[in-house]
Amino acid sequence: MTLVACIGGGQLGRMLGLAGIPLGLDFRFLDPSPDAPARAVGELVVGAYDDELCLRRLAHGADVVTYEFENVPAAAARAIGALPDARALAPTQDRLEEKELFRRLGIPTPEFRSPSLPALAKTRRLGYDGKGQRLLSSLADLGEDEIAEEVVTFRRELSILAVRSRTGETAFYPLVENTHRDGILRLSLAPAADAHDAAARDYASRLLDALGYVGVLALELFELEDGRLLANEVAPRVHNSGHWTIEGARTSQFENHLRAILGLPLGSTETPEPVAMVNLIGSVPPLERLLVIPGAHVHLYSKEPRPGRKLGHVTLTGTAVGALEELLPQ
Repeated sequence: MTLVACIGGGQLGRMLGLAGIPLGLDFRFLDPSPDAPARAVGELVVGAYDDELCLRRLAHGADVVTYEFENVPAAAARAIGALPDARALAPTQDRLEEKELFRRLGIPTPEFRSPSLPALAKTRRLGYDGKGQRLLSSLADLGEDEIAEEVVTFRRELSILAVRSRTGETAFYPLVENTHRDGILRLSLAPAADAHDAAARDYASRLLDALGYVGVLALELFELEDGRLLANEVAPRVHNSGHWTIEGARTSQFENHLRAILGLPLGSTETPEPVAMVNLIGSVPPLERLLVIPGAHVHLYSKEPRPGRKLGHVTLTGTAVGALEELLPQ
């Protein structure tokens, strides 16, 4: 028996479990909520992420420990030897450290030291799904816990998923085009049309090397009108913009993350045909309405509905991508 322990029991943990069960893996999760979605696929330890007793219970007998979100206390991840290595957490938990990491590695990013106005004020910590951002008309209004970032005029938002194993084997998924509304990812299309992967792979490789990274890493990018790419954010985990890989790639991001942290050979990231992934936000249409769409693959997370909450996603592959309009809000 191979036991994988995971800090966090949300939908990403749930999908890790679903990917690992066919491989004969067992799972244990740590989450503050007794209703955490991952409870359906493994043992659930209910407690705070930094509770020493709960962390010991989580890690006891585990072959490897990982995490499913970037705001895990770094000390907790370090104490139980989680992968990716805890040093990947610091720059992803603080936007200023993240931008400075990009700059040190020669990865282009929007100006954040002396941006022209108007600019975006972003909280340095705990910002996600558009939270903690506001338009700034004067740098004098910038708070101590914020950074100012230039407003970038971009053609589209892209992301790339990279994965590296404990053995050093590395693989990349194709660039994905993403559409956000109100700061929340609504739609991902893979592979992104007319996109040049070389620069994105180069930037992701620099991050993998600098962080001594093991597992799946997601890099979000802005594509400018001239085709140049600017790094926006990096996530040290499996990522929402990669959910399409479950049906759309030879090997899903979730299975490859598990293969990577266990030192197993990585699976193919080939994407045989176009794929679309639509997030279900705030509410879920009747299941029969979703299942009647030819080629639709429905994933529900067993979460209580509330505005702005990701409750599931639907993937469409190949010719079924033509049914995309049926899923998008009018």
